[in-house]
Amino acid sequence: MVNDMKALFRNLKSLISKMDKPLLIVTILFFLFGLLNIVTASSREAVVRYEVSAYYYFFKQLQMLLIGLVFSYILLNLKSKVYKNLIWIAYIGILILVILLFFFGKEVNGAINWLPIPGVGTLQPSELAKPVIIVVIAVLFEQNYSLFRSNNQKRFNKIGIILFVAFLIPLLTFIQKDLGSALITLGIFGVMFLASPIRRTDKLRTICLIVGVGVVGLALIFMKQGYILSEAQMSRFNYFNPCSRYEDNGYQVCNGFIALNDGGLFGLGIGKSKQKYSYIPEPHTDSIFAIIGEEYGVLKCSFIFLAYIFVIFRILKISLNATSIRGKYICLGIATYIFMHIFINLGGLFGLIPLTGVPLPFLSYGGTYAISLMCSLAVVQRIHIENKLEKVKINH
Repeated sequence: MVNDMKALFRNLKSLISKMDKPLLIVTILFFLFGLLNIVTASSREAVVRYEVSAYYYFFKQLQMLLIGLVFSYILLNLKSKVYKNLIWIAYIGILILVILLFFFGKEVNGAINWLPIPGVGTLQPSELAKPVIIVVIAVLFEQNYSLFRSNNQKRFNKIGIILFVAFLIPLLTFIQKDLGSALITLGIFGVMFLASPIRRTDKLRTICLIVGVGVVGLALIFMKQGYILSEAQMSRFNYFNPCSRYEDNGYQVCNGFIALNDGGLFGLGIGKSKQKYSYIPEPHTDSIFAIIGEEYGVLKCSFIFLAYIFVIFRILKISLNATSIRGKYICLGIATYIFMHIFINLGGLFGLIPLTGVPLPFLSYGGTYAISLMCSLAVVQRIHIENKLEKVKINH
């Protein structure tokens, strides 16, 4: 037992020595900062609404982060070349979970996106799907790289497979009224597709095909049920001047404005938020930045934006230095994944786009998303490790 622990620590030390240290340090600090702010944002909600300990959500999130660490350690030791054999198992497994939502899913805020797991809690399959779809697409790009650059007619069959894989789960997620997750997944695919090895003319044809099929599909949905988006989803598009619709559906964004305004430049102080007292619903989840902004102020929150830029920059740098095609596109997809969550969460909070309710990376409470994000970052670090090992090999 002692020898096994020593071997584990030696292996961990070896892995850390090969990782991208700046990215590792910033992400660790980010997760810790988020964990601590979940305490202040959720304490009142936990005690008054749910009658549990003020640290209930802190320990729940900590538990998920520890689970994420275990999976991250496994992924750090797993060579990315084996993804082509394992990723399809993961994809099919998550597809089954998404389908099960139609029968056993739990509806939250109008979306059927939570799957109850007896003895464990709830799971959000759409969050697990995002990094898995990224890896599947990257593997397909690598396997068919030469074909996509050629005039071989078989390339259209492979493009069709990629479209099927990329759109199937988001389509099911959209039907389950989880519009935010569907948009993020399609946004990730869009960036990866535009940067793909597929020839420009084939990209244009594919985009025209997607638009045509999309228009026909939406028309059929409208003909069948008389609407495309539900009334609750449509109401979110009325996001201008939310405070004038406070009693209707603008209260959450309006209270977010009030929180950020009260915070000013320097903030009210840690733990002194007023809006977490039943003004903002579930303040530790999608609207946590409003609470952070209220307590820390604009000046301190600017460091959060700088940290986000730094994380995305480091991941893109690893993508550019990747020694494999799959590594390049996986890192690009994960950088887009993080950016899309930031943009949709904060864009909704600031009233720039409709509020769709997606987690804010590193900061929002949410076990499934935290595990998915940690595993995604572990995959990025694994690719960086392989980049370093390949350079050492070439130099020798």
